[in-house]
Amino acid sequence: MLMPETWRPEHKLFTHQVGFTCPPFDYDAAPSDFLRMAPENVGVHGWMLHVPDYVHGLDQRKANFGMMEDFVHCMARNGADVCGQVGSNWVHASGLGVEGIRQHCADLSDKYGVPFHMAGYAMVEALRELGAEKVALNAAYHWPTWWQGTVGFLKEAGFDVIWAGNFHDQGWFDSQDAVNDCRWVFDGDLAEKSFAYVAEQAPDADVYLINGMCNFRSGPEGLPERPLHLTKRLEAMLDKPVVGHDTALYWRIFKTLGIAPTLPRGRLLEGLSHA
Repeated sequence: MLMPETWRPEHKLFTHQVGFTCPPFDYDAAPSDFLRMAPENVGVHGWMLHVPDYVHGLDQRKANFGMMEDFVHCMARNGADVCGQVGSNWVHASGLGVEGIRQHCADLSDKYGVPFHMAGYAMVEALRELGAEKVALNAAYHWPTWWQGTVGFLKEAGFDVIWAGNFHDQGWFDSQDAVNDCRWVFDGDLAEKSFAYVAEQAPDADVYLINGMCNFRSGPEGLPERPLHLTKRLEAMLDKPVVGHDTALYWRIFKTLGIAPTLPRGRLLEGLSHA
């Protein structure tokens, strides 16, 4: 006797079921962050990519790009309503270009009947939603080949990137190795300090961006928090929209589901309240 291949609404555990994936060797905060600001009828499930020899190389992302299809297939088979890919570098590492990534997401969505969104492309969609033309990138912990790839992707999408640089470029660390040694978790006050620096370099930016899935010890008792949690404070300081790849991905998923977050998390996400 075989189980049915499709899920009827009455069989689902949650009205809205979301699947996230993340790079190997990253215990990712996206499922927790998303769930904590989602309505109670939303459920989240995570799927970590498995590449035993993974060292975060862009070439490894390109070589394992096909795992995105494995992820979407798995989530579709298990009743997910939308899938989100965490990790901003995968879009430019693929070599597909902006239109190629858009088509890739559309093709996987059509093939498995589940909308699939990638963080790097969600940023493009979010900036278009905000009507942005000039942007500045706080590249955070990303080493040069990473953030330069993001800049190239944004430029190809039609945005004027008027400044970009990581924490080493900004002068907060003596070397990229010192940045890497933090394992992407930084002092709580670095978020405001680094964005103030970026704003000084690019006062005419329409939107300020932050790369990847950076963490700051800005929560209770030094709990690491993503840009999502700091967005309202940063926007009040800069008087401009602030968008991270985490925020952009969550926004795209909420938009697909036709629902809004229950907590105020900045201009982009709060715009969904009126959708």
